[in-house]
Amino acid sequence: MPEEMVEVVIDSIRVSLMSQQRIVILREKDAERYLPIWIGVYEAEAITISLQEVEVARPLTHDLLKNIFTALNARITRVEVAALKDDTFYGNIVAEVDGRTLNIDARPSDALNLAVRARVPILVARPVMDAAGIVPESDLQEEEKEKPALQEDAGVEVGEERLSIFEDFLERLDLDKKEDDKENGGEED
Repeated sequence: MPEEMVEVVIDSIRVSLMSQQRIVILREKDAERYLPIWIGVYEAEAITISLQEVEVARPLTHDLLKNIFTALNARITRVEVAALKDDTFYGNIVAEVDGRTLNIDARPSDALNLAVRARVPILVARPVMDAAGIVPESDLQEEEKEKPALQEDAGVEVGEERLSIFEDFLERLDLDKKEDDKENGGEED
C-alpha cells in the first residue's frame, strides 16, 4: 500500500431523507474515521447488490467492466479515492496487465463498484481523508463540553448519540447547492 494512502472499507450506504440522494460511508480500516461521498442512486444500488451477493440474471454495468478486465488478462489490484478538488472526489482504478501498472481515471462510485466485485483494497489519499474525514468521537467530545447538562437530561444513550453525528452531518450539508449543481449538468461525485 502506498504510504500516502489510507485503507478503508465500505461501512454503509445512507439515504438522505430530504433528497433521496445516496451517500457511501467509507470507514478507515484501523480507526474510527469516516469519509462520506455522495453517489448516484444506481451506483449505490449496484454496490448494495454486490455486497449482499444478490444473483442477477445478466451482468450489470460494473460486472461487465470486471469481465472486460478479466478477458483482457488485466488484474484490478486496488481502487483509490485519489483527490478532492472543488468539492468533487476523484477516483482511480489501479490494474496490472502484461507487467505494466495502469492508472485509470474513474468516478469514486464506479471504482468502489469494481472494488466490491473484484474484492480488492479501497484506498483513500491521506490528504483527502484529512480534509473530508469525520471522527465521531471528537465531535462528541466537543458537544459534551458545550452541553454537559443537556445530554444527561435528554437521557440519550451513547450509541444513539454516535449515530446522531451522521444525522447532524447530513442536516448541515447544502442540499440546495447539490440540487442546483445537478440541474446545471454537474456530476454527482
